[in-house]
Amino acid sequence: MSVRTRKTVAMPSIASLKFSAINGIFLGLGLTSITAGYVLLSNGSTVAAPLLLVLGYAILVPLGIIL
Repeated sequence: MSVRTRKTVAMPSIASLKFSAINGIFLGLGLTSITAGYVLLSNGSTVAAPLLLVLGYAILVPLGIIL
């Protein structure tokens, strides 16, 4: 009987996300902006609330992930 040996192939390493202090700052600012936007939205603000929500969701949180 022959013995089968299994070859191990080195997989190329997948780029990992490396978070630094600037990432935490942008994510914190994004979370603060989103929270303030929802608070203002519950109080009836129809101008500042959407601006803060868009700022948080579309700009600050993606910057916190990308940078």
